[in-house]
Amino acid sequence: MISRPRGYALAVVAPLAQSVRGVKIRFIFNPKAGHNARNPHLLPRVREFIRQHGLDTEVVPTTHAGHATELAREAVALGCETVVAIGGDGTINEIAASLIDTQTTLGLIPCGSGNGLGRHLGIPRPDDHAFTTLLHGRVRIIDTGLINGRPFFNVAGLGFDAEISARFAHLSRRGFGAYIRTAFSAWRSYQAPTVTIRAGDREIRTTAFVLSIANSDQFGNNCYIAPTAKIDDGLLDLTVLRPVNAFQALPLIVRLFAKSVHRSKHALTLQSDRFVIERDSAGAIHTDGDPVVTEARVTVTVKPASLRVLVPQPI
Repeated sequence: MISRPRGYALAVVAPLAQSVRGVKIRFIFNPKAGHNARNPHLLPRVREFIRQHGLDTEVVPTTHAGHATELAREAVALGCETVVAIGGDGTINEIAASLIDTQTTLGLIPCGSGNGLGRHLGIPRPDDHAFTTLLHGRVRIIDTGLINGRPFFNVAGLGFDAEISARFAHLSRRGFGAYIRTAFSAWRSYQAPTVTIRAGDREIRTTAFVLSIANSDQFGNNCYIAPTAKIDDGLLDLTVLRPVNAFQALPLIVRLFAKSVHRSKHALTLQSDRFVIERDSAGAIHTDGDPVVTEARVTVTVKPASLRVLVPQPI
């Protein structure tokens, strides 16, 4: 666990602005992230930002899955005080995984299709606000979720959301429209599993069309799967959406974007620092949108106060 400085919630720091005094920084750029693949001007803008502010830094592109984790781990070993992720939630996940329980701070230029973590932290897009936060932000210490040992920082899950993540990962063109089309196509054929959920002294057996465990409040694109979740409270928020018919689906979708899905009669919500989920067989899960197949038993825990992140100054 990272030690929290006294008054950390109001601590004012400017790690990149201090780089002229010797702070080491590394920017890690995923050229295949949704926004990056469509915007050839972002990388030159990053380099111009570095030049203008005289930053002691480098920009390193990723070349394969898992490369961002390797580059971030190397940055920690080199003594970098800040590692900036230029990519989506998957890229951020890879980088943040190497920064857990270190004194290296994560910076964000969120460029994915949904940018769930960035939106929750007040950095929704790769715009001027993101660059200003790098220069004049403050450090916030947040929790890490672990699902069968795999870290996540935004949302993990199994069920329909994992199915969509698996399909979405194979698309050559992404974005919100592609996500909606993928979800609609998958919805017509998906069979929801029956699961047993244990949290503390509670045990619940239910059919779970969607089963998400959230550290922040949303998937991305302002779609709020856990509207009351806090990223630094030492707890995770589990949301189950039970199967619905076509007439019930639209009001449920509206609730997801209106921050009220937890009030739906089709939703089950739990909050805990540990969940054990039993399903009939091994299957897909996702961590911040990246799918993987794992065993039938899924254990989810939280690692409190374990990651330093640059966030905007309070207004």
